[in-house]
Amino acid sequence: MKFENSTYSNSLSYYKLEMPFGIFYFCEKFIIAELHTGIHFDSCKLELVFKEIIEFYGKDAKLDYISNRVNSYSIDPHNWIKIEPYNIIKKSAIVFYNDMMYINTSLEKMFSKVKIQTCLSLDEAIEWVLKLEGIK
Repeated sequence: MKFENSTYSNSLSYYKLEMPFGIFYFCEKFIIAELHTGIHFDSCKLELVFKEIIEFYGKDAKLDYISNRVNSYSIDPHNWIKIEPYNIIKKSAIVFYNDMMYINTSLEKMFSKVKIQTCLSLDEAIEWVLKLEGIK
């Protein structure tokens, strides 16, 4: 389910950032990413996103990241290493919708120093983030 079709899109305030390779929802304490079908999310795209994140939240922000993988695309697992110097992402939830996405997520976990939670739905991911943040 896409974020804008979820019940959370009506209850959370957010800024919608549309980029050529995906849509990013900047919520108060977390970001939701929905990348477009067929793209390869590499370090160049990652840097463009983090430029926008820093401009919006500031360089000292501490955020959670939800990757809502509603579309089929590829991602460079080394991106997890490349985000470390930003020191912005505290933890991440990856919503997967098929077995191949789950396998890719397992690979990404090997490159990440932040905790990655796998989720079967966007609601599960948002609830996990909100529960751990202690906000409603």
